Amino acid sequence: MIFMQKDLIIALKSGNQDAFKECVETFQEKVLNTCYHFLHDRLDAEDISQEVFLEVHRSIKYFREEAQLSTWVYRIAVNKSLDFLRKRNRKKRFANIISLFSVKGHETDILIKDRRTPLSNIEQKERIRILDQAIDRLPENQKIVIVLRRFEGLSNKEIAYIMDTSVSAVDSLFHRAKTKLYNNLYKYFEKKL
Repeated sequence: MIFMQKDLIIALKSGNQDAFKECVETFQEKVLNTCYHFLHDRLDAEDISQEVFLEVHRSIKYFREEAQLSTWVYRIAVNKSLDFLRKRNRKKRFANIISLFSVKGHETDILIKDRRTPLSNIEQKERIRILDQAIDRLPENQKIVIVLRRFEGLSNKEIAYIMDTSVSAVDSLFHRAKTKLYNNLYKYFEKKL
């Protein structure tokens, strides 16, 4: 049975198992990818993804429908991933990034390549390592915006809901993160050249 969004929410709130199964099937890949971008470990991401759906099942009755169901699920995935990282008291890690930036002023455009493609170029691996380290040094809220906007392709409005902030704050965080990444990477590469 395929539910329309509104019907799916109603069915989920009433405890319909078919609705829950459809919810999992619809969002599991996106949730897994989101968790993976934060955890950088497939097994941990799978574990946290399961926790996300358990939380969806437990908390659906509190969903106020102020946003899309998908955005609400993303919010849970981000929070669960960050909680996991905090509990383990380790630095946040992000997915491999292949292409770095095209510079115009202080703008940085990050392009992502599919992680399943094997990285054979040592130089490319080194750039990825350097960029991962630069992203790890960003404040947590800037990391969240980078992951959700660039890796997951969410809009500023969706990110604002997930982060419980305003759209203008998300835009500001994104621009600060890009500027900080540009400055840190420019200094690093300037020393190396």
